[in-house]
Amino acid sequence: MSTLFILNASNLFVGDHDPTNSKHLSLMELKLPDLQEIYQDHHAGGARVQIEIEVGVQKMEPTFKLVGFDPALLAEFGLGSKIKNIFTAYGEIIDRRTGQSLEIKAIMEGRLGKVAPDAHQRGEVAANEYAINEMSHYEVWWNGQEKILWDFWTNTWRIDGVDQNEATNRILRVPRAG
Repeated sequence: MSTLFILNASNLFVGDHDPTNSKHLSLMELKLPDLQEIYQDHHAGGARVQIEIEVGVQKMEPTFKLVGFDPALLAEFGLGSKIKNIFTAYGEIIDRRTGQSLEIKAIMEGRLGKVAPDAHQRGEVAANEYAINEMSHYEVWWNGQEKILWDFWTNTWRIDGVDQNEATNRILRVPRAG
């Protein structure tokens, strides 16, 4: 039966899910990365019409906005940390037909690559916009079920638990993780 799944609330943990790293009080916006394929145009010598050929997936860049200042998070930027960090986002999805609450979870590994403060204006609360760059791992879980898993280091790309790169990795002798 058809229904609507609406995101009701969200939270972000920087440094995985350590309770002291919860941003639930300051989180204003959270945008998971766009999933967009890369296409190359091809106009065959004998063809009347050009086609597009899928050649990969564009880099992923999630963003978030926090009200006020976060000195601990600022220390994660650029020179303050040479290592990547785990960012875990949680959302409450409401099934509008049944009223049931479902969990959506995204796990992202990358570097805090952008900090863009709002201009201060007296009488208004300033915020900072952040971007996670150099992403090398991304997972999306829907109500406890893996929907997407991508890992740069192991060349893994799973959709609904099915490894989309299994044949490629086997042919190229890419070792399995673990």
